[in-house]
Amino acid sequence: MTFDGLMADVRNRPRPKALVSGASIAGPAVAYWLNRWGFEVTVVEKAGTLRGGGYPVDVRGTALEVVRRMGILPRLRDVHVDTGRTTFFDEGGGVVASIAQDAVVGSVTGRDIEVRRGDLTSALYDAVRDDVEFVFDDCVETLDQTSGGVDVTFRGGDCRTFDVVVGADGLHSRTREMVFGPEEGFHRYLGYCFAGFTMPNSLGLSHEAMMWNSPGRAAALYAAGDGDEVHAFLIFARPEPPFDAFRNPEAQRELVAGIFADAGWEAPAMVARMREADDLFFDVVSQIRMPSWSSGRVALVGDAAFAPSFLTGQGSSLALVGAYMLADSLADRSPAAGFAAYEHRTREFVTLNQDVVGEGDARLFPTTARGLEQRNEMLRRLDTVPSPGERHVHSALTLPELSPTT
Repeated sequence: MTFDGLMADVRNRPRPKALVSGASIAGPAVAYWLNRWGFEVTVVEKAGTLRGGGYPVDVRGTALEVVRRMGILPRLRDVHVDTGRTTFFDEGGGVVASIAQDAVVGSVTGRDIEVRRGDLTSALYDAVRDDVEFVFDDCVETLDQTSGGVDVTFRGGDCRTFDVVVGADGLHSRTREMVFGPEEGFHRYLGYCFAGFTMPNSLGLSHEAMMWNSPGRAAALYAAGDGDEVHAFLIFARPEPPFDAFRNPEAQRELVAGIFADAGWEAPAMVARMREADDLFFDVVSQIRMPSWSSGRVALVGDAAFAPSFLTGQGSSLALVGAYMLADSLADRSPAAGFAAYEHRTREFVTLNQDVVGEGDARLFPTTARGLEQRNEMLRRLDTVPSPGERHVHSALTLPELSPTT
């Protein structure tokens, strides 16, 4: 079929209806591309509004082409954080090395982008909000697949039918649980837990990060700009996930405080701030590994399908690329064929990026004294050589040609 013929066919047929659950990164991105391919899209988000702020995230490799095709690349470059250096401290508080941030994370200077999570979310939302329906402060209560669609009941009481449903609702996806079963069947724990929160910028940090380490523990401060607050992270190794603390914030605070009770550097002040922080986020470092990302008319994308963990630095980029590939694969196919194509075309890229880190193999967070000394020696050498440049896996997928405007 010619391009003009395809356009005419797309315009004349009834618009299929798609529901996207989640309005963070993968959700608005897949909504944008589904709309481009002629779907009537609804995005439902359990939060009452877009979530602003948040720690910086990276957009690298193939994902840069996705945001370029969306027209938001200039806007993201305007809000590029441009973190200068990361300074590493040893257990006694002495400086190990101070290294260009791109060398630490494997980014390409002048090309890859680091932006606050809220800035990326806002850019994605603004690119699509006039073309799709957003429903905030609501979520999917039940899904019932039939031969003709997916009957959805929302927690707010509304009942609607969609041709396809896309779960873009994060690491602990409710969509995944309803359709594929409990998270435990797909959760790959990587041996670490972390607590994140904001605290006053008492050290006067500006566009930089600092990290203290002892075996199996790390305390990090991250100044995305030169404001009055910094992002604080307390990270520690643990053989098994602390299941008893997941739904108990006070238990989380006590667990972290106990782990860092004798820690040096700025850790005591960080623990004190964590105890009173109203934005504490506690979780395990983990991945989602699934044998299939779809079932019938329901598919998953982003962290819901293939969370790589923050150790890879590729969560946002995989979400953006996965959203593009899912929508493109559905463009001229049935849901079953489209979802199969989505997996066939995308899984190798996802796996390559997930495999950057293995279980217990986080190079910045060694669990033994010997491992920490080896890491410190590596950092000292890295400080004297140029950035290693772009990792091949970040660009290991070439996007299909741009979808026609509908």
